[in-house]
Amino acid sequence: MRRIVSLVPSLTEAVAASEPGLLVGATQWCTHPADLDVERIGGTKNPDIERIVALRPDLVLANEEENRAPDLAALREAGLPVWVTEIRTLDEAFHSLHRMLILACGLPRPEWLDEAEAAWTAAATESVPAGATRRALVPIWRRPWMVLGRDTFAGDVLRRLGIENCYAAHPERYPKIPLAELQAQQADLVVLPDEPYAFSLEDGPEAFPDLPAALVSGRHLTWYGPSLAEAPSVLLNQLAVAH
Repeated sequence: MRRIVSLVPSLTEAVAASEPGLLVGATQWCTHPADLDVERIGGTKNPDIERIVALRPDLVLANEEENRAPDLAALREAGLPVWVTEIRTLDEAFHSLHRMLILACGLPRPEWLDEAEAAWTAAATESVPAGATRRALVPIWRRPWMVLGRDTFAGDVLRRLGIENCYAAHPERYPKIPLAELQAQQADLVVLPDEPYAFSLEDGPEAFPDLPAALVSGRHLTWYGPSLAEAPSVLLNQLAVAH
């Protein structure tokens, strides 16, 4: 496999960290590695199908949540193989990355993947003390307010770090919740990632004046790739410093 187009930022980073010469195209949101120099083919939700086809990739990498089914169907109709990941948990992320890199991309298992699994194994041995689990609201958007619901990768990551998602049992995965209802939740803190919505000290915490706010790295919370190796330490530090 010599020519790959990636429609997912975390998968772009995964391939680039394993064998950068394989990538010939990536989305405008593919920001890691910082020196990535490939053809930009639009966004995750609006890829330029004609430009992708013109790159003559041997494989297109996608995700069932980040990319639109009609775009993936159009790529397949154009004769391009499309590998689609479906990830809800950290374990699924590790399994999916292993299969994608080895089976789909034809690469040896990368060292960074072993390092990432080791980091999370180490984090698991440092079990959360009894009574130390904190209940959190985890907004991912505002106008309208949306939060993490059931069966999300980010929710599983937080659970392993001692954070219980207030909406983990919600029937929707990313429900829209009125702000008044969020404020009425008996939460211990609000976790505000900087993506997909760029929450910051000036944009987000003011909506929850009675709760400490943990501003966390969206890349370390939601990306499944090389960032997983440092995610436990980065996120634990950020969660500990709730403003």
